[in-house]
Amino acid sequence: MHRFYFITDRKKFKKPFLDTIKEALDKGVRLIQIREKDLSDDELYDLTDKVLEVSKGYDAKIFINSRVDIAYMLGLDGVHLTSRSVPVSVVKRKFPDLIVGKSCHSVEDILKAQEEGADYVFISPIFEVEGKGKPIGIEGLKEVLEVAKVPVYALGGINNSNIEEVLKTGVYGIAGIRFFL
Repeated sequence: MHRFYFITDRKKFKKPFLDTIKEALDKGVRLIQIREKDLSDDELYDLTDKVLEVSKGYDAKIFINSRVDIAYMLGLDGVHLTSRSVPVSVVKRKFPDLIVGKSCHSVEDILKAQEEGADYVFISPIFEVEGKGKPIGIEGLKEVLEVAKVPVYALGGINNSNIEEVLKTGVYGIAGIRFFL
């Protein structure tokens, strides 16, 4: 798994969607999660298929948010489940070749995700992000890392002024939307 994990949100992109994906790939990002919650099934399928085309030759892993069906149909590398998704164990049992990640917001969430067989987890928010709940901060991140047995990606409010502090905790990687824009 790569250390930098780009999550899409085309509403925040200043350039066309596929141009933004190509730019991220050109900068070295090799892990992309399609997270376009407002698209219809066919639109999401088509957009994800286009991302696969754009990413050819980059050795990138492409994941999709919560949509195991689309991940399976398009042969994606994985699926990322929200904190309210079906259990990781169900997805792993039915689709053993998919890499499965889970969004977590506490030590308890991490322990449960690990028990269910998650291949990696997000912990968020690290810092203040509007509408994303109380941040856990650097100390909360350190607590999570003490119990985590799978790669942990820090997410939420990470920017150029605090990334070094986050990385010094020993976190596996950084996930984000705005950070990569």
